[in-house]
Amino acid sequence: MTGRLLGSGRSADVYEIDEAWVLRRDRDGWGDAAAEGAVMTYVREHGYPVPRVRPAGSRTDLVMERLSGPTMLAALLAGEMGPAEGGALLASLLRRLHAVPGRDPADPGSRVLHLDLHPDNVMLTPDGPRVIDWTNAEDGPPGLDWAMSAVILAQVAVGELPVARELLAGLLADPGELTEEGLAEALRRRAANPTMSRREVELLGAAEKLIRTLT
Repeated sequence: MTGRLLGSGRSADVYEIDEAWVLRRDRDGWGDAAAEGAVMTYVREHGYPVPRVRPAGSRTDLVMERLSGPTMLAALLAGEMGPAEGGALLASLLRRLHAVPGRDPADPGSRVLHLDLHPDNVMLTPDGPRVIDWTNAEDGPPGLDWAMSAVILAQVAVGELPVARELLAGLLADPGELTEEGLAEALRRRAANPTMSRREVELLGAAEKLIRTLT
């Protein structure tokens, strides 16, 4: 049994359990809640700001700490946070994540990657930002993570939300680990993403040009 619906994303819904916990349920069965929870537990143990999680007994369900506060996207749209500040915060969250030791001792260059870090996946709680939605997380080179965030923001910037250009500029003020290989792979993955609309895929060319302009 689930409580009231608190919110919905492209592939999952979030339900109330009680004042301390929520249930995130994958609608389409693509995710692996146990693997996602394991990644979140790992980075949390290394000091990274993510919600606490606990077993839910289902491949599609993840029980998470209930957070209070707006998403970064809501704060940006309400004028409570400037886009340059938001971009800088995303960059700092990427740097902090990639400072976490990799999970594969045989590959010293590999790190945990979020691969979907954008303003709607950052909650601004009274205790600081918390990163949510680790469905796409995997291990790999940091450059891919930087590129995925850049491509996501650039698609929005050339689409329906021009203010995202300032957000992207804030992210890329110091492009950090962004690489050509990472950008090419991020563009390929976004084009193949089944949750994206045809219009979003069509914006990838313009998004790539914008990223290159800012770097």
